[in-house]
Formats: sequence, structure tokens, C-alpha cells
Amino acid sequence: MSDKSTTTHKIEVDAIRKSFVSAKGTLPVIGGLSFTVADGEFVAIVGPSGCGKSTLMNIIAGFEQADTGTVKVDGAELSGPSPKGIVISQHGSVFPWLTVQQNLMFGLNDDDHGAGHSERAALADHYAEMVGLKGFESSYPHELSGGMLKRAELARAFVVKPEILYMDEPFSALDALMNMKMRTELLRILEEERHTVLLITHDVEEAIYMADRVLVLSPRPTTIQASFTVDMPHPRKLSSPQAQELREAILKELGL
Repeated sequence: MSDKSTTTHKIEVDAIRKSFVSAKGTLPVIGGLSFTVADGEFVAIVGPSGCGKSTLMNIIAGFEQADTGTVKVDGAELSGPSPKGIVISQHGSVFPWLTVQQNLMFGLNDDDHGAGHSERAALADHYAEMVGLKGFESSYPHELSGGMLKRAELARAFVVKPEILYMDEPFSALDALMNMKMRTELLRILEEERHTVLLITHDVEEAIYMADRVLVLSPRPTTIQASFTVDMPHPRKLSSPQAQELREAILKELGL
């Protein structure tokens, strides 16, 4: 993984609160939550079902506004989605009417990604190869397996060279074997390219396997209940005593 020696805050979440109003009254979801993510750090967030993990991600990524509190990226307060980040979710983001190459080229522009079509196509093909889709550049999404589709989504995120990856349970729809393969694939890419990653997951083992730090959320109105540093080199063995001890500590915080 990238060098995490820097202490620069890439993301600063300061005392954010969020409630929703319905016919039944006001429902407090996030209750004064604060944390920071260092430049180049991989932070995973776990919490009980219904605690507001996706709402929190939407606020941090700039798609929803908190009632109070602030979110900053590189010291600048967000008022909407940051061009420095991209979201990868469980719902998928490829366009079914475009080929793999066309999907990867979508959003590339002349100023940032090359002067002509051939340069942008070459960049798309480079990232297709990076995620193991070499030879499938002309394939359409319906011609790909579920795992290949997820690889295409990863490549589509990386090709625009985001500084931050916001990941909301990106592999939860995959079977267990493909889930593990995609975790490993993501870590391999992060070895080659530096990114700050914020991962929302319900899977404690996924958090331990991938992240530098794991934040545990409380039930609603959610706050940071505990923080665990994952001081283990990659590749990690989830069966190791250190990983198992960390897993039990996180599950205990979750009341499991």
C-alpha cells in the first residue's frame, strides 16, 4: 500500500448531524459525528444495520447536506460533490449501451486525458488491462460476468484518476469467492496508484482485510463508537491470531 507517513488531512468530518422528517416525526440519524482521513489512507466504516452508513457516505461525498457541521476536502468546505472524488456503489455504474472501452472513455476530456480520441482510447485500454479485461474492450455489459462487470466499474473509476474513492458496499452483491478476488484486485491497483479510500461495509472481515483503520459506528443517532488501527502488512491472513483478535474486538463493539 501507499506510504501513510503523511499526517495531512484529506477529508475532515466535523460534528455533522442529520435528521429526517416523516409523518411519524423527526428521526435523528447522525448525531454529531467527527473524524478525519489522512491523504492516502484507507479507512473502513462498519456499523449496525440501519445506523445511517449510506447517509453518512452521501454527506461526505457531497450528495446530501448535513443539518449542521461541515465536511472538508483538502481544507475546503464541501457544498456539493467534489471533483476530486468518485463513488463506487453496490448498484453499478456502467452504461449497458456502451462497450467496455466506451464506458471507460465516458467522462474523459481533451484537457486532462489527451488531445484526441486515440489517446483516450489508449488510456481506457490501459485501465481495462489493469483490471484483467484485456480482450474484452469491445464487449457490452450484458456479455460480461458479474465479476467482470465489477472490474469494469473499478476501471471506470480509476481511469479519471480520482484522488478519493468513496466506496459504499461495492462488492456486496458478489458471491464470496468473487468478493475476495475483487478485494485483492483493488489492493493490487492501490499498490500501483495512490488514492485515499473511504469504504462503507457491513463485512467486518472485509474491513480488516483491506483498511488501514476501521471506524465502528454506534446505533442511531450514529457517532464514532470506536476506532481500530489495522497494523498488519498486506497480503493479510484473516485466520491469523492478530486478525481474529481484531475481529472479535470489532464485533464486541457492534454488540455481536
